[in-house]
Amino acid sequence: MPSKKALIRRPSPRLSEGLVTHIEREEIDADLAGRQWEVYAEALRTHGWETVEVDPADDCPDSVFVEDAVVVYRNVALIARPGADSRRGETGGVEEAVARLGCSVNWVWEPGTLEGGDVLKVGDTIYVGRGGRTNAAGVQQLKAVFEPLGARVVAVPVSKVLHLKSAVTALPDGTVIGYAPLVDTPSLFPRFLPVPEESGAHVVLLDGGKLLMAASAPKTAELLADLGHEPVIVDISEFEKLEGCVTCLSVRLRELYI
Repeated sequence: MPSKKALIRRPSPRLSEGLVTHIEREEIDADLAGRQWEVYAEALRTHGWETVEVDPADDCPDSVFVEDAVVVYRNVALIARPGADSRRGETGGVEEAVARLGCSVNWVWEPGTLEGGDVLKVGDTIYVGRGGRTNAAGVQQLKAVFEPLGARVVAVPVSKVLHLKSAVTALPDGTVIGYAPLVDTPSLFPRFLPVPEESGAHVVLLDGGKLLMAASAPKTAELLADLGHEPVIVDISEFEKLEGCVTCLSVRLRELYI
């Protein structure tokens, strides 16, 4: 069985110019960010993922948040059209990378906007955040591409955070976890577990039920460990200053390989 793939992209030298929307701007330590990115990538490799580097986009400050550039379901990639104009140069390299991996490629077209951070896949259900970066036309275009493949697409309002996955992600059993004050409508999720820290809402599913999590959420890590999960902790403090989290630093392509 081929290994699972994770697309990653090195931080831009202009990382400190990245966008902030819902938080105050803080100074970025570029050298520390680079070291944190290396540790993050190594954590993926250690736990069963083959990392695939997308060509750098040095002129795009937010390009390290590679997940926003594409959504992949089964073997079909939908290239995003970011809601922020400054991010639209990020998609070309990601399109080339997913094409090389054998994905069938589709695109979001004007007037649609869609960013991958607004898309949470739980089995064959795809939740799409409708908020500041993804508009109604983007949601409709995603439905048109993925519903014929068997997906059920559910639009979710997002008003308190940058992206849907800034507020919620999902555990291996499909339970959605989130920091309740930042989740617009928890009742849209069949099973919702509130967590005690904002950054605790973000997990990446690794092999064997392990959960990649940020070091800034120790109480949530303890909660999830008590529930039988095994947290794998990484420090991504410099990316959190730009509203980043563990999910948006990679694109996991498990659907293509298992």
